[in-house]
Amino acid sequence: MKELRDGNVLKIGELAARAGLTVRALHHYDSIGLLKPSGRADSGYRLYNRDDVARLHHIQTLRRFGMSLADIATFLASPDAPFADIVAQQIAALGKQIEQATTLREQLTRLQQVLSRGDSPELSDWLRTLEMMDLYDKYFTREELKRLPFWQQDARRNAAWAALVAEVEALMAQGVPPDDARAGELSERWMRTLQHDTAANPEFARRITVMLEREVKAQQQTRITPALREYVSAAMSARRLGIYARYLDADELRTMRANSGKNQEEWMALIAGVHQHVEDGIAPDAPSAQALARRWMALFLAQIGGDPATLAKIRTAHDLEPALLSASWVTPAMLDYVRTSYATLA
Repeated sequence: MKELRDGNVLKIGELAARAGLTVRALHHYDSIGLLKPSGRADSGYRLYNRDDVARLHHIQTLRRFGMSLADIATFLASPDAPFADIVAQQIAALGKQIEQATTLREQLTRLQQVLSRGDSPELSDWLRTLEMMDLYDKYFTREELKRLPFWQQDARRNAAWAALVAEVEALMAQGVPPDDARAGELSERWMRTLQHDTAANPEFARRITVMLEREVKAQQQTRITPALREYVSAAMSARRLGIYARYLDADELRTMRANSGKNQEEWMALIAGVHQHVEDGIAPDAPSAQALARRWMALFLAQIGGDPATLAKIRTAHDLEPALLSASWVTPAMLDYVRTSYATLA
């Protein structure tokens, strides 16, 4: 739109043609007070001068940013409002729109993949999948979701988890105690599957656990209720205590059994913290590593009763029994890291 020289005016039709607008749009701008002509001809035609054209420039620019007419009016009514702030706000808004569009594109791509295999998912199944995706978005970033197998929601993985849940439900319905060998074997498979589907990342596992604790919808759709998770956890604990029994006396084992299951949330956070330190290559003598090691040893000593002799037996068990660390998200490298870090405190 060409600007006017001082003293020149445009009729409404001329301004509309130059600005690429309709006369009706300019009438509307006038009626809401957004752009009022500075004068009128004797015939009644609206006349727009250079300042009016400049204001229309601002209006059109802000409209391209996606601002509503009401917001534009508010902005133009504040002459001291920094235009850079508006640009920053619109960039942020566009970023959100891009993120939402990317999410939708990924969801549609997944539906296309299902359909390309000749499968015809029920509408209710697809809606449940979308709901679960929305839940995951609350606990993971987009980059994290790309690394999280659990989020893929493919039919094979869903079927495997449904089968595991059904097996646990069956044992619970039959009254099979958690310390039964069948429950222990099933809990081992459960934890191995969970470790795989969280990319062996304990922080991902921690957030999945938090999601299942807080989100009733997630519990309903997966059938992984608090009672079911407690049963699996108790069965896994009993399975590991059975291995420790080869190395500990009756009193030591009784202490460990009494303390089993305590501080689970803190343990998960500690394991995730140590894992991240190892991944990031942070030195064991770094203050943050020492803080993790100090709390780790404090919790562990409390769990085993604080006897150094028991601690030595536990370490021997860990060295000789790989099953103790199986599906625990704790690796030998992480244990070495904690021990090395703790030694630096002395």
